[in-house]
Amino acid sequence: MRRWLIPTIALTLATSPLFGQSEAALKEYFEGRTVTPKLAMPGSDDGVDVYPGTARPLDYSRYASRLKQYGTAIKSGEPTIVTKIKVKSRLIEFQLAGGGYGTFGDETSSNVGITPAPKTKREKNLEAEADRETDPAKKRALREELDDLRSEREREDARNRSAVTEAEEQRKQNIRERRLQSGSRFNLRYADRVPPEVLTPSGIMAALGQYVSFGPSAETNAGEPSSATAHPGPGALHKGMLVSEVDAVLGVPTSSAQRKEGSLTVTTRKYSASLGQVSAEFVEGVLVRYTVTSD
Repeated sequence: MRRWLIPTIALTLATSPLFGQSEAALKEYFEGRTVTPKLAMPGSDDGVDVYPGTARPLDYSRYASRLKQYGTAIKSGEPTIVTKIKVKSRLIEFQLAGGGYGTFGDETSSNVGITPAPKTKREKNLEAEADRETDPAKKRALREELDDLRSEREREDARNRSAVTEAEEQRKQNIRERRLQSGSRFNLRYADRVPPEVLTPSGIMAALGQYVSFGPSAETNAGEPSSATAHPGPGALHKGMLVSEVDAVLGVPTSSAQRKEGSLTVTTRKYSASLGQVSAEFVEGVLVRYTVTSD
C-alpha cells in the first residue's frame, strides 16, 4: 500500500464515526421537536441556503427568487415540526414538515405528451390516386376530398392541443398545491467541511438562531437532548403527539373533520382552551401541525 493512502484512511476512520454519532445525536434532539421559522419558507426541497460564519449568511436575492418561484409552504411565525436532520460532508439539512417538494418520487414536470393525428388509410390512398390521375376533373375532385380529410386531421390536432394545454395547467396547479403542503428546509452550507462544533444541538441553534426560534426550553437544555425531548411539560403541545394525548391536554374538541390528501387521512380537530382557539391537524392520528388564535 502506498504511504500517501495511510493518512487518508486514518482520517476517514477517525471522522466517519464522528459524523455518524453527531447525526444520531442531532436526530434524537431535534426530530419531532416544534420550532418556529422567523421567515417564510419556500415550497421546495431547495429550501433556504444559509452559510454560517460568512459576511452574508443568507443570499436574500436567491431566497426571494425561490419564494416567488415555489410559493410559501411555511409562513413566518408558524410552528412547524422538524422531520429530518441529515449531515453530509459540507452540508447539514434541517428539514421541516416533510423537507420540501421535489424529493425522489415527487412529480415536478407539468408536460403532457401529444402525438399528431395520423393520416387515415383513405387519405394515403387519395394522395396516391391524385398523383396517378391524369384527368383534370377527376384529379381536382380527388384533391378536394383530400383537402377535406387534411382539414379534419388539423381540427383534431387543434382539439388535442387544447386538451393538452388544459391538462398541463391542471398538473401545474396540482404541483403548486402539493408544494404548499410538503414543507421546506434549511441547508447549512460550509465551504470546506462541517465544523465539529456545529454538530451539537447548541451548534445548530447558533447557526440558525437568526432564522429559527427554538423556544426558551430548547435553548436552555440544548446540551441535554434526551431529557429535553422525552417529557414535554404539562399542557405543552408538540408535533408527534397522538390524538388521545392532545385530548388529554386540551379536553374534548369542539369540532372534528376529515379530508383525504392522496392516500393519507388528515383530521382537523378544534379545541377551546384558556390560551385561545387551537386548531390541530393529525395525519393518521399523529399531530403534524397546530395553530393557536386568540378569542
